[in-house]
Order: sequence, then C-alpha cells, then structure tokens
Amino acid sequence: MTDLKAELHRKLQAGRAGLLFTVEGLGEFDLRRPLTPTGTNLLGLIKHLAGVEYVYLGTSFGRPPPETLAWEEDGSVWEGADMWAKPDESSEYLLGLYRRACAHGDRTVDELALDTPGRVPHWPAERADTTLGVLLIRMVAETAQHAGHADIVRELIDGRAGPDHDSFGAAETWSTYLAKIQAAADTFAPR
Repeated sequence: MTDLKAELHRKLQAGRAGLLFTVEGLGEFDLRRPLTPTGTNLLGLIKHLAGVEYVYLGTSFGRPPPETLAWEEDGSVWEGADMWAKPDESSEYLLGLYRRACAHGDRTVDELALDTPGRVPHWPAERADTTLGVLLIRMVAETAQHAGHADIVRELIDGRAGPDHDSFGAAETWSTYLAKIQAAADTFAPR
C-alpha cells in the first residue's frame, strides 16, 4: 500500500526539481523578461513559489520562515510584487530563497502528520483552518501549475523543453509533428 504523505511529498519534490531544471543555464535577462501579456517570467515564478512554500508549509503551522520576505512585509505581495524580480534581487538570491523555502517545507512535511491542524493567515477566517494534508495537496498542485508555466516560458526563450523532450525525437521529428498539428488546426482556420 502506498504511503499517501510520502507519495505527495515525492510529487512535490519532483515538481520543484522540474521547475529548477527549467531555469538552468539562462542569464539574468532571460530569467526576468516577461513573455506573456500578463508578465509571466521565470524568476517571478520562483519568487512566488518561495513565498507560497514558506506560508503554506511553514507559517500556517507556526513555523515562520527564518528570513523576511520584503514583499510580504510591505504588503506589495497583494500588488503582484512576488511575481517578478526587482533589479536588486539577483537570480542567485531568489533561487537560494526557493531552495531554502523548500527545505523549510520539507522539514514540516517530515515532522508533522497529514491531519495536523494549520491556519492560513491570509485566507478568510471562515475557511482559514485546514490541515497539512490539504496544504500539501495545494502545494503539489501550485508547484505543478507553475512548473508548467515555466516550461512554456523557457520554450519561448530558446526552444528548450522539459527533460523528456529529447526522448520524443530530434529536430526533424519535432518539425514533422508540429506540421501535423498545424495542418489539423488549419482545417478550422477562418476563411
């Protein structure tokens, strides 16, 4: 029988690793530049998830982060300040912050049971009470969602896709595949 907590934790760790894989080898500009109309960028995703890790798998269980997050302290998180990197926030700092937040969350997951009660400080009072199990599921989902965003943003930057990209085939295979998809879409093109 599968240990549910261990399986959820493995999925969270896999999502984190995938996200970190996505940002490897890029310079400051590519890590920061917005590539969607809503400003999605790689360091912003990392910064956001660091804060979420610290809140959901830390603060919510009386285990506050060992470091201050300026955007939470000054309230600018509610204006989207956690979704992009300021010039004075280096990629080294934000990637380190994310790794530290993940380690902090891992300790919470390792030390508490799934039914351990928690309270999310920014949720409405009537639903702020929760459990580690609920928040662990939320972190798995949140990390997977943003890792998917990061995959697409990285592909827009330099064509590099996820770790299983090369197992599908070389450039010619991808070109043929893309042509099939385009031909299928073209049958519905407005005339």
